[in-house]
Amino acid sequence: MDVPKDCLYSRDHLWIRTEGNQAVIGVTEKFMEETGEAIFLDLPEIDDSLSVAAPFGIIESNRTVSDLTAPLTGEIVDVNFDLIKSPDVINEDPYGDGWLVRVEMDDFEQAELLMTPEDYEDYVVDLSPEEEE
Repeated sequence: MDVPKDCLYSRDHLWIRTEGNQAVIGVTEKFMEETGEAIFLDLPEIDDSLSVAAPFGIIESNRTVSDLTAPLTGEIVDVNFDLIKSPDVINEDPYGDGWLVRVEMDDFEQAELLMTPEDYEDYVVDLSPEEEE
């Protein structure tokens, strides 16, 4: 499982890459492993607001439909509308071309409350059932 070191992570398996007062948000490789191949996305519009812990979109895969839950509060300044036509890009490149939205953060301290890459790796291990030997 790939866990880039330049991101922060939410318990809902979203990654956040901060760039000044903005944050780029996407879903983790672990999220896609659990949900399967992305087939449909419902994303917000530019200028919409995100509220921490509130849904901001939907991702439908070949296994399930999942709400995307905001890891922080802010105004959406960019949306990766290319994913609407090619949602499979999320599976192929979740930390690059598969980004979802760019947000102007209202409160940078919210980002500081997210998990570090090491914390996220531990979190995922704790969620996984023990493998039998």
